[in-house]
Amino acid sequence: MSQTLLAGLARTSVPRSALRRFLGLDAIVTGVNGIAYLAASGPLAELLGVGRTLLLGLGVFLTLYAAGVAWLASRPQPPALGVRAVVEANLAWAIASIAALALWLEPTTAGAVWTLLQAGTVAGFAALQWAALRAATP
Repeated sequence: MSQTLLAGLARTSVPRSALRRFLGLDAIVTGVNGIAYLAASGPLAELLGVGRTLLLGLGVFLTLYAAGVAWLASRPQPPALGVRAVVEANLAWAIASIAALALWLEPTTAGAVWTLLQAGTVAGFAALQWAALRAATP
């Protein structure tokens, strides 16, 4: 990813700021998703065609994960090891989502579309975070 494209996406030419913004956006999107799974697990389970218990567990995990990512985003210089862990976790989540869809989930059409959209979004966060980390690391 070019430095110019990265700066445009982050609306800053400072690599550290770009990294913090991408982490912050990840934390917000993940946190909202987790809270939605917690607050509306019944209706969402019906809409998506997955178990309510699965959504509750994912809601707890995503909310805690979002808090950790938000903490990293709040650091003036997020530690590279922590950012790499987030990138790897995001990639693992995207791969696991597609594997779950192919191997054991039997969602509704809305659930299948949602699973693919969130996997793509999370993979996109990983790519942006990795590119920003590389740009910010001397």
